[in-house]
Amino acid sequence: MTLVAYLLYFAVLTVLAVAVAALMAAVYEGRVAPLVRAERGFLRLAGIDPARGMGWAEYALAVLAFNLAGFVLLYAILRLQGLLPFNPLGFAGLSPDLAFNTAVSFVTNTNWQSYAGETTMSHLSQMLALTIHNFLSAATGIALAFALFRGFAGREAKTIGNFWADVTRVTLYLLLPISIVYAIFLM
Repeated sequence: MTLVAYLLYFAVLTVLAVAVAALMAAVYEGRVAPLVRAERGFLRLAGIDPARGMGWAEYALAVLAFNLAGFVLLYAILRLQGLLPFNPLGFAGLSPDLAFNTAVSFVTNTNWQSYAGETTMSHLSQMLALTIHNFLSAATGIALAFALFRGFAGREAKTIGNFWADVTRVTLYLLLPISIVYAIFLM
């Protein structure tokens, strides 16, 4: 019985790995289009042309600007959580060092925590600040991997893709669907 369970587990993991790899390849190549209207809407709202490629320096600056903006927003939410809504237990804002450490940790996707979330973070801080960074830091890492792959594959190319399009596609077509399927599985 145990051997059958292991074999079934291995088979399910193999099928899922192949399916996710095919999905990631489609996202990488820009071939996924089930949410193309949402993608175009986000990019148009932000003034981004997804067809316009970026060189490595522009791509790197976009990554740094995105993460800096995310850090500043996360730090501000954590420091000001005592004044913000959705704080039914009345938690005060985090100390400057703890807010800085937490913001750096979540922006860099290390998610190191030196506190108990239920006794330190308001609902807004957990929902808006930390959960969003769990997605966006993972999307940033995957987008950087895509840029690295493009750089290796097209040594003569002048661009390595568009960071903003990559992050949007990874979030819409990879991270959100996996999260929804997993949430349904857990239910």
